[in-house]
Amino acid sequence: MRFPLADWIDEHSDCRHNLGQSGMRGSIRRPRVATTGRGASDPEELRGQFAQLLHVRGARVLLTHGATEANSWVTFFVRHKTRGGTPRARVRFPEYPPLFDIARWSGFVPTDDNRPVGLAVVSRPRNPEGDLWPADRLFEWADGASHLLVDETFREFAGTPSIATEHRRGLWATGTLTKFFAADDVRVGFVVAPEEEAEEFARFVGVVSDEIPDRSVAGALSVLRHRTEIRERVLRIIDRNRVALRRLAPEMSTPLAPVFFDRSGRESGDHLARRALRASVLVCPGSLFGDASGVRVGMTRRTFPEDLAAYWTVRSARGGRGRR
Repeated sequence: MRFPLADWIDEHSDCRHNLGQSGMRGSIRRPRVATTGRGASDPEELRGQFAQLLHVRGARVLLTHGATEANSWVTFFVRHKTRGGTPRARVRFPEYPPLFDIARWSGFVPTDDNRPVGLAVVSRPRNPEGDLWPADRLFEWADGASHLLVDETFREFAGTPSIATEHRRGLWATGTLTKFFAADDVRVGFVVAPEEEAEEFARFVGVVSDEIPDRSVAGALSVLRHRTEIRERVLRIIDRNRVALRRLAPEMSTPLAPVFFDRSGRESGDHLARRALRASVLVCPGSLFGDASGVRVGMTRRTFPEDLAAYWTVRSARGGRGRR
């Protein structure tokens, strides 16, 4: 058992049409990991490469075992610094569930109102909606939050610069190699801390987290060395799948993330997801993301055009197109 969304995907992974996945694992073949050679497992080299790619100062980058750990350490660190009363964390639903679950477990009360809060958490591009909030919209939404945590797990799919380049006070960005680069086995993520918090946060991470294993560091460096080749492979698949979506649903906005949130308008997302299962089609119920009005549909598999057609048949079986 991990968390409900992951459990749902794993429990139904034998569906013939799997639209539950949001990463490229199984869809691309990565170059073989090089674990030897000069600097092959140097964590400082890895931090420096992340910093260079993200266009931030190296001291702001902290390595983690993945994005979930990165989000956890940031949330608990911010919770420790948040004083008085019952602290609240701003969330815009639907949202990737670990973001608001971690906030809840750390002692924040998730809320979607505009009152001042200790923390605002958001994925960018959005998971599950697939859109990319411009920086001005993001900061307007987060106005009144002492800290803003932005999960950029899907950033590479959109090809957008990291929000960390904005250098705003209280702004945290996290990322991982698991989704775009299919590096689930490597298990490396990172945090970009605000300039004013970087030194203290580094001491905190040094106490609560284990060092990244040498093999993981070597694997991450190997992935980054081949990032151009990997990017070409990924985008060929994703671009083709976006074309398939436009053909079937031309009125739907093209997602910049490898997922979209489909609201049928005629039934709850949970009911639609269960109907889909009976046709061996896997989509993710919206209730897992805090919004039961729709389902999340993944776009990363090579078989997406066929899988999408099978889902659309199920979706259309009770009254055709609904609102989005």
